[in-house]
Amino acid sequence: MKLIDMQVKEYLEVLRSDAPAPGGGSVSALAGAQGVGLFMMVADLTLGKEKYADYQEICREAKEKGAALYEELTAAIDKDTEAFNLVAAAFKMPKTTDDEKAARKQAIADGTLVSTQVPFRTMQLGYEGLMLAKTMIGRSNPNAASDLGVAVLNLTGCIKGAWLNVLINLPGLADEEQKKYFAEEGKKMYDAADEIASSLYEEVAASL
Repeated sequence: MKLIDMQVKEYLEVLRSDAPAPGGGSVSALAGAQGVGLFMMVADLTLGKEKYADYQEICREAKEKGAALYEELTAAIDKDTEAFNLVAAAFKMPKTTDDEKAARKQAIADGTLVSTQVPFRTMQLGYEGLMLAKTMIGRSNPNAASDLGVAVLNLTGCIKGAWLNVLINLPGLADEEQKKYFAEEGKKMYDAADEIASSLYEEVAASL
């Protein structure tokens, strides 16, 4: 059964078990999906209300763009676990002959690349979500301001958590150009998100 199809309690039981996956990557994607879901809720609580007429276009755009992010982030919950399983399976491959060793080495390299690509994409999705949440702060239903703040926290956790999963896989990448790309672009996203999220959280807290 896919993680996304589990009952919440069932998912948590699997998470807290000694099974190596799901792990931090799947949790990061879930945090991102929760963050997007929250600001979509705030958008719904703003749309169609005359007293928030000035905020309609901002919230409509956030909801529409958020829907695509939500779908991809929910899919990433399972993709991260699947990527881990690729690497785990590769390490169990036989390594008696030269051909077996070569096949195993290639499978590990391929799995490690996927295990880096998936959380990197999760970072990107979380960052896009954070930017959408940013547009709504001070320009949406103020009665749900705290929910928007929690959305920011979840999206920040998504980005930072996914970055850790990128970092742990970087040493295993065989291609130096790919390694450089993920390291440099990931760090840029991390730094920007860290600064923006801190400011947004303070802005929300000050408004309550």
